[in-house]
Amino acid sequence: MHTARTPISRPLTRRSALVGSAGLMGLGLAACSDNASTGGADTGETITLGYVPSWTDGLSTAYLLDNRLQAMGYDVKHQEISEPAALYAALAKGDIDVYPSAWPEVTHKEYMAEYGEDIDDLATYYGSAVLTIAVPDYTDITSIADLKGNADMFGGKIIGIEPGAGLTGVTQDSMMPTYELEGEYELVTSSTTAMLSELKKATEAETDIVVTLWRPFWANSAFPVRDLEDPEGAMGDKEGLHFLARTGFGDDFADAAEFIGGITLDDKQYNSLEDLVVNEFGDGKEAEAIDKWLEENPDVLPEVEEG
Repeated sequence: MHTARTPISRPLTRRSALVGSAGLMGLGLAACSDNASTGGADTGETITLGYVPSWTDGLSTAYLLDNRLQAMGYDVKHQEISEPAALYAALAKGDIDVYPSAWPEVTHKEYMAEYGEDIDDLATYYGSAVLTIAVPDYTDITSIADLKGNADMFGGKIIGIEPGAGLTGVTQDSMMPTYELEGEYELVTSSTTAMLSELKKATEAETDIVVTLWRPFWANSAFPVRDLEDPEGAMGDKEGLHFLARTGFGDDFADAAEFIGGITLDDKQYNSLEDLVVNEFGDGKEAEAIDKWLEENPDVLPEVEEG
């Protein structure tokens, strides 16, 4: 049996910072001065990166940008935000400069419809993201359609992530009614960390569980899971992961916007980045993880003129 590595709890340690100052609490933002980094040549200009810390695509790419923006001479600050709606609102208002791993095409389409006029799309850095419903590889079903009539196998529960996540909305509003699972299953929501904890316990005990997942995400290789087929296409099409910025970012930071807009990662490059940040190094050692990734991938990113 493939046993998952223990660092699944690491995003939770960062969530202790999600208290925020009085002026930011209404948006679900956190005051994270301890996450601020200073570039090698202080330009006096600061770029603020905002992301949901338990969503490790944004966490990983934030530290990647942090490293390179520092090399360009910028000060970099990290703003942890508890929900995607608050993140898009903060970006549109200019409270943060860059959201380093957005899903605006499908998963966060509703947020783009609301806030997109005040957001600039810098680039698509990864092109094959997808939302999934997954089970352990020892579970005896292969399709989402097979969930109907088999609720007893899973205690009548689908284990999800944050209530405000786009994945939660797609599961609840599209997948469950499409496959007639309402009334038979409860979608349990809390956090990504809680979902991973349940997945870890179930796979270690080799009990059946069904969870909401996505690709790319390190948990797909760390746990013995497989995606259920989606013959009705209820979980949506593949989409890109984007670097989004506040309106005017490219005018204020032209060199940074050009650099960010030139980043593209394939599956191998992305997976190695997330695995190093989340698993091999973990909480508090993100900068070291990025140094190693850059050493192993010297020609992936555009060159920068160091400040």
